[in-house]
Amino acid sequence: MKKTVSVNLSGILFNIDDDAYNILEDYLNRIESHFSGQGESKEIMADIESRIAELLNERHNGAKKVVSVTDIEAIIKTMGNPDDFIEPGNGDSRSTQYTARSRGHKRIYRDPDNRVLGGVCAGLGAYFNIDPVIFRIIIVILTPFGGAGLLIYIVLWIIIPDAVTTAQKLEMRGDPVNVSNIGNFIKEEFESVKNSFSGKKRPKK
Repeated sequence: MKKTVSVNLSGILFNIDDDAYNILEDYLNRIESHFSGQGESKEIMADIESRIAELLNERHNGAKKVVSVTDIEAIIKTMGNPDDFIEPGNGDSRSTQYTARSRGHKRIYRDPDNRVLGGVCAGLGAYFNIDPVIFRIIIVILTPFGGAGLLIYIVLWIIIPDAVTTAQKLEMRGDPVNVSNIGNFIKEEFESVKNSFSGKKRPKK
């Protein structure tokens, strides 16, 4: 008879056996240690925990089953260990997996970060690796024909989900959703926001 504990991951409660809990706790501690000292560490850890919760739900199909060692080991294999993406000698956590987008499972989403209206064309552009301007031009060209372009756009807006989480944004780009890519993606977003603020022109006196 094994002892089980309740764990809250990203707002979802899981029952996990004692051995699996120890492995998961050690795994998260090692990840936290790797990203410690970085301004984005809290956001990175929150997104990693959220992804682990999604994977556990997928493995159990949403059922309230006890999480086992096998479950945790499978998730660690999917997410990767910190040691797997540290390049010795340069201290850079960017792994080869981060740039190898073809190895990830690609899904179509609306792109909220590059949208003009609903992010449909930006999302299609990311999925097909095509400039979203092309899709916008196609929509405009089709619109005079009985409003076909506008109708198609509205339908796509309804049926294509928005890329909200980091995992969804990585899937939209075709990047593997692992610890390395989540960390690097959030760093890029923080850097982009920082640059946008520092790049603002000062008002004239």
